[in-house]
Amino acid sequence: MNDTCIRVDETLIEQMKQNLPDEQTINRMSAIFQALQSDTRLKILFLLSKKEMCVCELDCALDVTQSAISHSLRTLRQLDLVRVKKQGRFAIYYLADEHVKILIDLCNKHVTECGA
Repeated sequence: MNDTCIRVDETLIEQMKQNLPDEQTINRMSAIFQALQSDTRLKILFLLSKKEMCVCELDCALDVTQSAISHSLRTLRQLDLVRVKKQGRFAIYYLADEHVKILIDLCNKHVTECGA
């Protein structure tokens, strides 16, 4: 395949290719990383990693419109990063699972420890 590079181990490369996630998984992962490009959505995820919150609490914590918060929450819900439950007249938002918290915590740790 590649006669010019002595580092190419075609057998190993083929094994690695076999272990790549399928296209549907890659597309879902890509959508999550695209969603995380929004400062507002990242802040929401960070806040929700600390406490379940309603929209009015998020509105108080963030310097954006309630419309922007609602739009961001809709995107996060569509990607199953955030879920919602009813408590009386309030819709309470929370992280979908521990994986989302780990993702946010690891990213924060990477940035703060690496100085990136």
